[in-house]
Amino acid sequence: MLLARSRALAALRDWFAGQGFVEVETSALQVSPGNETHLHAFATEVVAPNGARTGRYLHTSPEFAMKKLLAAGETHIVSYARVFRNQERGALHAPEFTMVEWYRANAPQETVMADCAAVVAAVAQAAGATRLSWRGRTADPFASPEVLTVADAFTRYAGIDLLRVLDDRESFAGRAEDASVRIADNDTWSDVFSRVLTERIADNLGTGRPTLLTAYPVAEAALARLDPDDARVAQRFELYACGVELANGFAELTDADEQRRRFVAAMDERERIYGERYPLDEDFLVALDAMPPACGVALGFDRLAMLATGADHIDQVQWTPFEDGGESNP
Repeated sequence: MLLARSRALAALRDWFAGQGFVEVETSALQVSPGNETHLHAFATEVVAPNGARTGRYLHTSPEFAMKKLLAAGETHIVSYARVFRNQERGALHAPEFTMVEWYRANAPQETVMADCAAVVAAVAQAAGATRLSWRGRTADPFASPEVLTVADAFTRYAGIDLLRVLDDRESFAGRAEDASVRIADNDTWSDVFSRVLTERIADNLGTGRPTLLTAYPVAEAALARLDPDDARVAQRFELYACGVELANGFAELTDADEQRRRFVAAMDERERIYGERYPLDEDFLVALDAMPPACGVALGFDRLAMLATGADHIDQVQWTPFEDGGESNP
């Protein structure tokens, strides 16, 4: 499995180089680890020779740094980054993992969606896999992905007309309970969305062939541009195979004022739930104003390697997996 992982990573490097991408390396120490409500980072300190201490975080994604590079003039960039996320452990989760993240300036969302299909095929071929597999589900890595909107997925698998309950938490919660999803009194609209997606929809995605889940509600796409044809949804997509989320992509938001508003709202919610907030990366927000229109994707390489090798646990495709004394969750 580890040798197959190495072949797959080499194949990706060849594929991206053939597409004209520049491989970049960004710092893991950042001012902000990201500003998502439920994302948990590793905090540390930089100690200067004079003893002065400055707080920093291990990055959860190279996203902010890569977008600064786009603002500086790069147009096709890819990173094979080690990233760090706290409070995440299980068969599909590790506190440290490899994220393949890439951006195309002045390209439509459909182009990076096509990249995702090519990446899956390249990894499978390099690993010698004729199919992807996970817990009894299989998918053909060489088949054209199914393209399915979030609204259609909610209708198909949960019987919920999502677009009718976009601004109505109570109605949404009621429809979720009708679909046998347990909802807590303090669940927000986004919490209900996540519960339905996890419990009724995700397992059905990417069966037989990969699925590209598109057109996320605006509330679930903090870094994405609005769909020009339907302001209720944003240009965000996710790649699934065998019920496993593999990648998350956006037509990137470049409005710094709107991005700040979304970040502040997310941090307000984070403070309400967890009693803490992460700082904003002001240099990143400045860079957004100079950034060209772009689309980007972040792909969990370890997960794709798992599906291509038939691994049961993420530790099987990591050369030196995190040692937690066997306390990981299923």
